[in-house]
Amino acid sequence: MRGLRRWWDDTAGGLPATFWYLWSGLLINRAGAFALLFLSLYLTVARGAPPSLAGLVVGAYGIGGAAGTLLGGVLADRWGRRATLLAAHLAAAGLMAALAFSTHLAVIAVLATLVGVAHSMPSPAFVAAIVDVVPEARRSRAFNLQFWAFNLGMAVASLLAGLLAEASFVALFLVDAAATLAAAVVIALKVPETLTRRPALTPQAVAGRRPGLHTALTDRTFLVFVALTFLLAVLTMQTSTIMPLAMRADGLRPSAYGLVVALGGALIVVGQLFVPRLIEPYRKSSVLAVSTGLMALGFGALTVADGLPLYLGAAVVWTIGQMLAAPPNAQINADLAPPELRARYQSVFYLTFPAASFVAPALGGLSLEHLGERHWLVVGALGLVAAAGHLLAGPRRERRVAALRAAPAERVKSAR
Repeated sequence: MRGLRRWWDDTAGGLPATFWYLWSGLLINRAGAFALLFLSLYLTVARGAPPSLAGLVVGAYGIGGAAGTLLGGVLADRWGRRATLLAAHLAAAGLMAALAFSTHLAVIAVLATLVGVAHSMPSPAFVAAIVDVVPEARRSRAFNLQFWAFNLGMAVASLLAGLLAEASFVALFLVDAAATLAAAVVIALKVPETLTRRPALTPQAVAGRRPGLHTALTDRTFLVFVALTFLLAVLTMQTSTIMPLAMRADGLRPSAYGLVVALGGALIVVGQLFVPRLIEPYRKSSVLAVSTGLMALGFGALTVADGLPLYLGAAVVWTIGQMLAAPPNAQINADLAPPELRARYQSVFYLTFPAASFVAPALGGLSLEHLGERHWLVVGALGLVAAAGHLLAGPRRERRVAALRAAPAERVKSAR
């Protein structure tokens, strides 16, 4: 019993109530965000759209997501975290309800783009609010729980989506809207504004220029980290873009692909809560190097995979890498951001995922077609490059974080 209590304290203890309300809102949001999983099927089956047009509409959702990520970051730093979260959730709920009853394909395309904007806006605000309220020493466990909630919510969403899609597409969109509205209610009732206005601490502010989104886009140390995260995202996207094609080429059925994906999700839901205590003694750059190396090993092993057991074994390896990477990746991203630009930095960071969702299938398809199984050697090599990059960039990142932490103290001294 004492050991269980200690494990709970190490995993989730000492986190403020506001974090748990944010966490609950995120879980409700993810568990209810299932309609877009079936958007292409809805368009082709219920609205008679050809596959090419359905692909364009789904792509429009992705474009809206990239714009919404940047917009959410800017608004969260200007309006505040709570206002941005409420606006995004209420807009998303209304748009999903409109999608449920829209029949014209042009209207559906516009609504899908706007839904992409509304769905992506909360991400920078969620993370910025978590950083605002969680003490630095406990942020790793907070980000670990955030990653766990995201994956648990997506697992629930996948299950519910299949059931609702068989019953009614209208119900699919309306239940999604209701879940989004429920998350908004939790935020409205329980989450206070966490943004604290502070004088800017950036070099641009010292030089007399107002810091903004351009600050994040010209921060070399931060952009190196974003580039390494992009490589990690490209590896992660292989599971949903290129791996199904490779498994089909190996004569495996779609049910085998579903089993591989389900195994990864189950490992995260069961094992993610044990990660913080495991990685706590080690430097973040070392953990990221090991985790990315494991992902490189897992995907590289697909070079020789020709049956389901090998795919399942490789999935275990790369999923462990993903689990180890999640907390330090999020914490480094938070540590590198000046406090007054947290959400803007988050928005630039989150652009890596829509970018990877485009690059991974576009270039991966060509690679698989021309290189065959050697494609996985290229993927493994990218992972090793990212692992080496984290080891090389780690010391500079640590010096940057130390300088940001020292800046408030220096400002207080100068004020005296």
